[in-house]
Amino acid sequence: MLNPRPRRSFLITTWEGGGSVGPALTVARKLLDAGHEVRVMSDECNRPEGEAIGARFRSWTRAPNRTDRCRETEFIRDWDADTIADGMTQALLAIVAGKAREYAEDVIEELGREPADLVIGSELILGVELACEVLNQPCVVLGCNSVMFPFDGAPVSGPPLTSEQAAAFQPVLGQLAESFERARPALNAARAHFRLPPLDNMWNQVLAAKKILVGVSRVFDFGPAMDSERWAYVGPQLDEVQWADVWEGRAASADDRPLVLVGFSTTFQNHIGSLQRVADALGQLPVRGLITLGPTILPEEISAPANMELAESAPHNQVMKEASLIVTHGGHGTVARGLLHDLPMLVMPHGRDQDGNALRVVAHGAGLMLPPSAGADLIRDALSRLLAENSFREGAARLGAVMRQELRDCDIVAELESLCVDVP
Repeated sequence: MLNPRPRRSFLITTWEGGGSVGPALTVARKLLDAGHEVRVMSDECNRPEGEAIGARFRSWTRAPNRTDRCRETEFIRDWDADTIADGMTQALLAIVAGKAREYAEDVIEELGREPADLVIGSELILGVELACEVLNQPCVVLGCNSVMFPFDGAPVSGPPLTSEQAAAFQPVLGQLAESFERARPALNAARAHFRLPPLDNMWNQVLAAKKILVGVSRVFDFGPAMDSERWAYVGPQLDEVQWADVWEGRAASADDRPLVLVGFSTTFQNHIGSLQRVADALGQLPVRGLITLGPTILPEEISAPANMELAESAPHNQVMKEASLIVTHGGHGTVARGLLHDLPMLVMPHGRDQDGNALRVVAHGAGLMLPPSAGADLIRDALSRLLAENSFREGAARLGAVMRQELRDCDIVAELESLCVDVP
């Protein structure tokens, strides 16, 4: 008879950053299903969905702690900056590096109150890994995007770029590097508070973790063929969000026109104008559309044509079973979920990880990419191509089949169990 696997205690940490919450809660749910003890530590507004899966919930106290998801309480306001460097620096100081001491103190206090076999952190709240370094606490990092930040030994990924694309991205990379240098003193100040030496590269803070788990499809990411002792691909972790509204779907309508799902960020990225131009474009096509606005945009801020439905949210897994096409800002969660449903997409990236996701979609032949400033006529023409040309659906289906197989092959629970340390 096989010995039952020991029951472990996990502390999962995340923050209300839109796509950062779903993967953490999906992993929490899988660990709970396997019989483990799970606490989720995040912003207070995530308490209902954390408790809905059966996890015990802890909210941040010293660290930034949102009680709602409205645009006025957004900590990240990179969309309001003049340059990429300014926007990224604002984000890094608001959460990632500038609040590292506060996140670390919260985690240290929580682990002092109740230990954990393993802490699951994020590459975007470096204070969690800092706390684990202070305590010599076993931890892992669960990334919810392609690896965007250069820690030592990071996997090199991304599609092959044309010379024009590479030239266009060089100034962007330079601005990102500038922002990292601007924010590094804040992280090192937090490290000095805990009597730890400074880092030459702020992203090396994640190396306090035993392993970095990349929550992205390896094939979608154009990632290395093999994992390493330092990092591993575990595929997109994407349960349906708990707060999605009910959607009646085709059963409530005799309308057989193709359904286009428009899903932009649940965080505010100053994207009202882009959504309006998408709505105007869809109003010129023989389709029906559903725009999910998220909690930061009000229905009255979008003028919807007669063939469009506006909703704050909808269960994307259900909607995508009926949809023919997706229009998205390019956040990894929406992109990955769409590809898992074999859906081609138009990606209009607004920054962050979204340009990289858009380039990957295009390189796989699964969709098209337009700037967020694109006019309604240009959007209409792109949508017409995506609906008419089978190659895009075929590209999405090929990629979706591989991604589903990757998820079947990966047992993230077993991976996390293996990283727990037995106490003598």
